[in-house]
Amino acid sequence: MDVPLRFGAELRRLREEAGMTLKQLAKVTTYSTGHLSKIERGVNPPTMNLAQCCDAYFNAGGRLRRLFSAEDQQAGSKPRPARRRVIVTGVGSLLAARIVDGGGAVHVGGQDLPPGALFQEQLHQMKLLGQSLAPAAMLPVLRSQASTVTALASRTTGSSRAGLLITASRFTEYIGWMAQESGDETAALHATAEAVELARAGGDTDLVDYALVRRALVTYYNGNATRTIALARQAQRSAAPPRVRGLAAQREAQGHALAGDEKACGRALDRARDLLAADVGPSAGPVLGTTQLKDPVSMVEGWCLYDLGRPGRAAEVLERECRRIAPHALNTRARYGLRHALALAASGEIERSCETARELLAFMSVVPSATVRTDVRRLDREWLRFRGNPAVRGLRPALANVLGTGR
Repeated sequence: MDVPLRFGAELRRLREEAGMTLKQLAKVTTYSTGHLSKIERGVNPPTMNLAQCCDAYFNAGGRLRRLFSAEDQQAGSKPRPARRRVIVTGVGSLLAARIVDGGGAVHVGGQDLPPGALFQEQLHQMKLLGQSLAPAAMLPVLRSQASTVTALASRTTGSSRAGLLITASRFTEYIGWMAQESGDETAALHATAEAVELARAGGDTDLVDYALVRRALVTYYNGNATRTIALARQAQRSAAPPRVRGLAAQREAQGHALAGDEKACGRALDRARDLLAADVGPSAGPVLGTTQLKDPVSMVEGWCLYDLGRPGRAAEVLERECRRIAPHALNTRARYGLRHALALAASGEIERSCETARELLAFMSVVPSATVRTDVRRLDREWLRFRGNPAVRGLRPALANVLGTGR
């Protein structure tokens, strides 16, 4: 195929400028080294998925995407379907040229698996990887994979298509979380809305309701108690399964704690426990919400106690629950461990607070998080009251490194 060299040449320039080998780029993009080599040499045509992934990874400002579009139009080929068009078109013209007829099973390890099952396992592994990698490093791979699953759904029919769309929605929902962890609230909300669209196309309403819970988390971190409570209550009024309503009740409790309403907070926590205990039915896709906590309601209760002005009790609950977090879950350990350190500082146990935070601040350099950084700023304010304490002075450089300040 006679393909213009401009895209391939620019991709090679960006790769070499970054000091990357083709093998390293293959790991990032999930394309083979041989295929990438042919793209760089102009033998094979590029794809929009590759352009989007590499644009994000190399921070190219959309240059590869523009080159792809220009070359695609020059070649006289039809535009690749956007994700929204894939969904709206349904089983119409896009599926006329499908490569999968009826969505047959994939034979792996002596058993037949539905096409979405392998991608669901991949998403599970990516979530584990996300516990120890920076969100910015995760996003290009997640976006590429979400596009791959959605494109495959456009070439599939029947229940397999629905399963693939639901799986794509879960990838996209996780992209929203990683975007929020990167500090891009707009991208987080956009990805959540896109995930809802994919889920609806697959016949899954669970994510439609869970999106309200995700939006409530954004408003909670923005300090908007009223909006957090309203969104959480809306999710609980839906016909969502117990797990989604239980997660919504947890978020409502956090909103009430932020507003200082201890009784309403307690009622919401009790409701969350009952709902999550009743969550025994199968899910339409990968599990929504965190899977790293043994008792998520108790952990949320500890944080609510801090917001309610009961730091001593909060520290007790958070310490107990933090001991139950798996060692590999660095992000979760940092998130709740630093909240424990904050509760200790607020209750005057400054040496214990510093001891608890020491290792966790080091984790933050490996797995940066915009939401956790919010709690680090609160910890900074608490420690300022004890600026003369040797333990606090010893952690000032680590704290400044996380916050990006020169203090």
